[in-house]
Amino acid sequence: MSSVTTTLHDTATRMRAEDRRELILEAATAVFGERGYVGATTDAVARAAGVSQPYVVRMFGTKEALFLEVLHRAIARLMGTFRAALADTTPGPDGTVEHPAARIGRAYADMLSNRGLLLSMMHAFVLGADPVIGKAARTCFLDVYRFLRVEAGFSKEEADVFLAHGMMMNTMVGLRMADEYEDGNPCAIDLLEAAMPHKLDLLLNANAESAPTS
Repeated sequence: MSSVTTTLHDTATRMRAEDRRELILEAATAVFGERGYVGATTDAVARAAGVSQPYVVRMFGTKEALFLEVLHRAIARLMGTFRAALADTTPGPDGTVEHPAARIGRAYADMLSNRGLLLSMMHAFVLGADPVIGKAARTCFLDVYRFLRVEAGFSKEEADVFLAHGMMMNTMVGLRMADEYEDGNPCAIDLLEAAMPHKLDLLLNANAESAPTS
């Protein structure tokens, strides 16, 4: 075990149980986001968190249980961000309050820097055939839809456009489309500038921070 890993392990050992749990969930979010449910292992999560693999299993049980915790934590953060944006009715420079769709959309774009959070949700959404994860993912997605329709007051059409654009942004994050943008691919430039004209810098910065290391 390296000195860095040893230090992380010692730090984790001294943490309270709830802090250790959060440390592991943060690491698991990144690992599941990058590797997907099938490709991730509890051992990889343990290494990322600086704890032992048996400790992860002792705390969460199975990989499936850990993934469900990651999914529910991600949705809780997403909904918390949306509700905070909805409640923020501070007038803009022109003295008017933005439409909820604009406020919530901007808040979602601000989450692009949390690549693992967004991609872990995406991985859950493609596991619809799984009897456990699929059910949980559908419930989470419908919770978001219910928030848009009931709490935010979106029409069906507004909710449809919002969700479609959000999934488009997630897809751009997952594809690392910013790589093509920075390489000068004209189609990628056209696509990204149209999809997120005001938040492209966030995507590029997040892409640079998550660049694979050799």
